[in-house]
Amino acid sequence: MEKLIWQPGTMVYPAPAVLVSCGDKPENYNIITIAWTGTICSDPAMTYVSIRPSRHSYALIKKNKEFVINLTTKRLAFATDFCGVKSGRDINKFERLKLTPLKGEKVAAPLIEESPINIECQVTEIKSLGSHDMFLAKVLCIHASKEFMNKAGKFDLRKTDPICYSHGNYYALGKCLGHFGYSIKKR
Repeated sequence: MEKLIWQPGTMVYPAPAVLVSCGDKPENYNIITIAWTGTICSDPAMTYVSIRPSRHSYALIKKNKEFVINLTTKRLAFATDFCGVKSGRDINKFERLKLTPLKGEKVAAPLIEESPINIECQVTEIKSLGSHDMFLAKVLCIHASKEFMNKAGKFDLRKTDPICYSHGNYYALGKCLGHFGYSIKKR
């Protein structure tokens, strides 16, 4: 297979497309779309979001030291794109998109009711990295929609119709190809 050489860039794809909600009271609630996010530790449970300092949500998260990661779905694809291109300085995204802010258990930042998973996070460190600053955060609480639980009591992500982001496009995720350890399972 012939390979082309490209300049260094962000080619770890697909990336999650998540809605990050922030703010500490209804009049400053905001939602930003983030693709630079992920797990950084399992014990203690930690995650991160990387945000450009020029973004409206950046100042809210830096001030309040908390945010909520809301997983996105096919149904939320329009909202996911909208929240990535429109600024909360100019509009209330919850009202404009008819999304429902819910009170969290541990943080003042709102959950998005329409999201199947909401992850409440508390910032532990901010790292300046260049174009983006990384907000490292401890996971305080996770909310999972009951409708997506299977009979075994596990969350069935496939039922949510999750989406991801890849090189400027949003994609639906689909078929399960195997489970952890399937490659060495005895036949």
